[in-house]
Amino acid sequence: MRLAVSIGCPSGIGAEVSVVAASELVDAIADASVVLVGDAGVIERAAHGWGIDRARFVRVDRADSLDRVDPGLIAIFQPTATLSLRDSRPGHPSVRGGAAQLAWIDAACDLVTSARADALVTGPVSKSAIAASGGPREAKRFLGHTEHLQRRLHAPEVVMAFAGPTLTTALVTTHLPLARVPRAITPEAVATSTFWLSHLLARLAAPGARPRVAVASLNPHAGEGGLLGREEADAILPGIKRAKARARRARVACEIVGPVPAETAFRVAARGGYAGVVAMYHDQATIPMKLLGFGDAVNVSLGLPIVRTSVDHGTAYDIAGKGIADARGMLAAMELALKLV
Repeated sequence: MRLAVSIGCPSGIGAEVSVVAASELVDAIADASVVLVGDAGVIERAAHGWGIDRARFVRVDRADSLDRVDPGLIAIFQPTATLSLRDSRPGHPSVRGGAAQLAWIDAACDLVTSARADALVTGPVSKSAIAASGGPREAKRFLGHTEHLQRRLHAPEVVMAFAGPTLTTALVTTHLPLARVPRAITPEAVATSTFWLSHLLARLAAPGARPRVAVASLNPHAGEGGLLGREEADAILPGIKRAKARARRARVACEIVGPVPAETAFRVAARGGYAGVVAMYHDQATIPMKLLGFGDAVNVSLGLPIVRTSVDHGTAYDIAGKGIADARGMLAAMELALKLV
């Protein structure tokens, strides 16, 4: 199985964690191969900085050359013009680097959709650098991988989820200003996120298991019977009912409960009482996730026609190029991608 890995921002830690994780993966799994999509110079400098032998890497000029890469070697595919040292300086994102990282996402995605690779793994990007790059229309509207890949792949629905050893959670709303969240919480949105999280957990569960999924409330104390808000009664509870019906039709073995006060849902899940939690907005999910499993959690895009996973951290410009980046998250993303494939 082959993973297409877009390395993320060339001025961040993406290339570093990608080369380290790829080396460990191909050493541990005989039938796994990796193609790193990005600037060859950036990738090779990262490998040199981490003491990884350059002989382990082979450049390919065309996607159809990947099948000729020997087992155990890591392919490098550069679909863009070479970046200068100034444009890829660690800790200092550039306009050209912003444009390149979006092109690398698209090229890696195309490798999967053309069956040259089996899954997409993405490194950390700079949303602001991409948006300010002066690139195509998609650059200006780039809010994150999830939304971009949904448009590119024409997916009717997509759900952002985070899978970790202690907690797995999915989001009803993603990169949205907090003031706009209540209106975005609809029965259909709740049902979609709940169904896809249940689907993921059922795929990862042991045979015969029925994972329990808690749907968190938006308001304190699950709205306190309407005293603290109506979203639970008007949107979340109807969404849960729709998700249960959809799961039955799809024969997804799971148990869905809620709305559960968010503070309770995540506390119980952390102790193993729930296999996963559906969160209503971005930070409701990511704060507990990063407290419990930062560096080990994997970002998963559910609902896409391809498997896509990612690290759960950012570009880390403050430590880029210093040889201290932690590659556990990228390795976990690669391993989960293989498991889902």
